[in-house]
Amino acid sequence: MGVVPKQQTPLILLGGASGSGKSYLANRFGRPHLELDNFYREISEHTADSPLPQTGYGEIDWDHPGTWNCNKAVDALIELLESGQTQVPNYSISTSSYDGTHRIELNGGPLLAEGIFVSELLSPLRRLGVPVQAYYIEVSAVTTAVRRFVRDVKERRKPILFLLKRGYALFRADRQIRGRHLDAGFTPMKKKSVKKLLAAVARGELPNSP
Repeated sequence: MGVVPKQQTPLILLGGASGSGKSYLANRFGRPHLELDNFYREISEHTADSPLPQTGYGEIDWDHPGTWNCNKAVDALIELLESGQTQVPNYSISTSSYDGTHRIELNGGPLLAEGIFVSELLSPLRRLGVPVQAYYIEVSAVTTAVRRFVRDVKERRKPILFLLKRGYALFRADRQIRGRHLDAGFTPMKKKSVKKLLAAVARGELPNSP
């Protein structure tokens, strides 16, 4: 059976490279904004018997979907749409662990969900019959690389050396990341156009299906 959103709340998934402005737009126009990065797995789950994915330079690959709990993210979205509220983990990127939870409630819509693994959500949501729109924010790789590094250093997300290695890897993978989202069914759109669309949805003007 499909899931019918409470009061037909518009659900929009925002994709884009890390540093493209997903969080900014979702926080500005989302009512509410669901931060999908809170569904990362904890570093305590990385064991010899069940290791998390790793990079070629021996670090846990936090850009691999295997480090993220897709099922819990889907469950939270469904609960939010059905009941009007859900509990979301408080995930610390610097410690790779949870510190309690916080409640998110519908507040008139739209519900905007974003995160680096948002492309993993579109297929299961559509299989469940959830009305959903999905857009990929088009920003140059150089711009996102600079914004990402400045943000991550300011927020002390990880050690500098790790951020440099990760930043270079993400810069090289920019085209691949875009392709993954488009293959999943996301519609590519310039950031200015996404902002205009979200402003319209926030005013109650529903977008047409792409």
